[in-house]
Amino acid sequence: MIDTPFTLSRRSALSLLLAGTATLAAPVRALAASQEGGAAALLDKIAWDMLQHVPESATGLGVDVGEHAALRARLEDRSRSGREAYAATLRQALASVDAVDATGLDHSTRTSLAVVKSAFGTALEGFALPYGDVAVGGWRNTPYVVIQNVGAYIDTPRLLDAEHPVRNPGDADAWISRLSQFAPQLEGERTRVEEAAAKGLVPPDFLLDRAIAQMTSTIADARNEGGSLVTSITGKTKEMGSRWAADAKRIVAGDVVPALERQLAELQRERSMARSDPGMRERPHGSEFYAWALRASTTTTLSADEVHQRGLQELADLHARMEPILRSLGYTQGSVGERMAALGDDKRFMFAEGDPGRAEIFAFIQKRVDWIRQQMPRAFRQVVPGNLEVRRLPLSEEPGAPTAYGGAGSKDGSIPGKMWINLRSTSLHRTYDLPTLVHHEAIPGHVWQGEYANRLPLIRSLLAFNAYSEGWALYGEQLADELGAYDDDPVGRLGYLQSLAFRACRMVVDTGLHAKGWTREQAVRFFMEKNGNKQEEVVNEVDRYCSWPGQACGYKMGHSQIVAQRTRAMQALGKSYDLRDYNQAVVDGGNVPLDVLARNVSEYIAARKA
Repeated sequence: MIDTPFTLSRRSALSLLLAGTATLAAPVRALAASQEGGAAALLDKIAWDMLQHVPESATGLGVDVGEHAALRARLEDRSRSGREAYAATLRQALASVDAVDATGLDHSTRTSLAVVKSAFGTALEGFALPYGDVAVGGWRNTPYVVIQNVGAYIDTPRLLDAEHPVRNPGDADAWISRLSQFAPQLEGERTRVEEAAAKGLVPPDFLLDRAIAQMTSTIADARNEGGSLVTSITGKTKEMGSRWAADAKRIVAGDVVPALERQLAELQRERSMARSDPGMRERPHGSEFYAWALRASTTTTLSADEVHQRGLQELADLHARMEPILRSLGYTQGSVGERMAALGDDKRFMFAEGDPGRAEIFAFIQKRVDWIRQQMPRAFRQVVPGNLEVRRLPLSEEPGAPTAYGGAGSKDGSIPGKMWINLRSTSLHRTYDLPTLVHHEAIPGHVWQGEYANRLPLIRSLLAFNAYSEGWALYGEQLADELGAYDDDPVGRLGYLQSLAFRACRMVVDTGLHAKGWTREQAVRFFMEKNGNKQEEVVNEVDRYCSWPGQACGYKMGHSQIVAQRTRAMQALGKSYDLRDYNQAVVDGGNVPLDVLARNVSEYIAARKA
């Protein structure tokens, strides 16, 4: 082709086209940046508006500083009006997010918007129910405002002792300010407990017995010169003077103890009319509450019957994997549950009793943490510090608490993540099941995943989904196995598989209790007979499901979905699949509902193919 004044060469045409595209791209890019900036600013505002209602979360994340320092001196309003104000904030935020045009926004911003819609929409459904406590972007949904594992009488002392930093007199003043709000917080809860009872909601008698015993213990401690609360502030301010300890003693004696006594009196009143029926089916609006709690826990629309059947199938599949290991160890007679119970009675795998055994457990945990830290570069492209502190649960909390729980610390790392271990009896733990507990609660489970979440925008650090949180923690158990934790330890692998099977049992038991009319004894017996779990562990677990309906179903549901998405990625990517890339995509995508997880994995697959 010959260039003339009236023709363009292919090269010239391409040059003009590119120039025009660049001219057009500049305002398009600017518009996209403006849209993303506007969405990011909205999400940030939503996060801070949320923290006005839950200032304790700002302390846990370490963001109650600078212009937001006033949050450190406040406690959540747990009264009816406080709940209504929180719900109003969520409705306004949800309307703002619904108005955002997500077209053209980057993947991270679109994910954050989807997370807010899911978390706030589910929470508002919960607030519309006639009673209960709603976890906004969290896991502890409960019909009972105060019970053996729920209530300010547990949460606020733990916050003041373990989370609230006291580095200077201002922090100490904020600590005292919070303590002064403890009694009104208790009163707000008591009023809601009374309102729920007036609607016919009375907890099971065995849960009330536990809560009454724990609160009685808390009151006895507080009556002793202010107890652990005064001891805590005394220790935190020993280099700064004694005036805060004196203030604490006065507030505890004059305000906190009377408020606790009024809560206790209400629980005792309800105990006189309580029955032993454990589930929500037997309570007014109970089926409605459980259906919502199951949706919130699993981030799916599966019915209780579907979850129940899935749990039975998962349990059978896991027991089939345990069978050949048990046989190789000489355990050939009886069901899997019977043989695992016999393994649990083997003294070779027990810790010593009392304080010597507790010391053994702490040393055992530290050794396991040291090992798994070294493996993390094999599983992730970018390794976080895994800032971790292992602590014993407060003595007053241990009777009603699970064997352990954990979570990440502050966004800046100044407050470490924690693995809380229940040591009321060393018989709760065995050398073959404790490693799995460490990998679930700490690394690469809750503490580890939470550090990645803390690198995301504030709203993403605040909002979590039970199925993802607990599903990831179970996946963390699986990663430890895949990285070699039990290569020379078949008994340890049995402990790991029993842990997964335990979570499948949870799906069966939780739905059995709340949707099928199971008794408490039937639920305990199912764990012991089917999976060989220890009675002292199982009783607390079953009671926990009674007070947190649906929560126990999220674990295995989430784990199975994370594994299914990994299989999909392996099949789609073939030789270009790398475990480190998949794990990184899942943790970098943050804590999400399961449908958003699937979309995140789809985008990861597409990016790898590109």
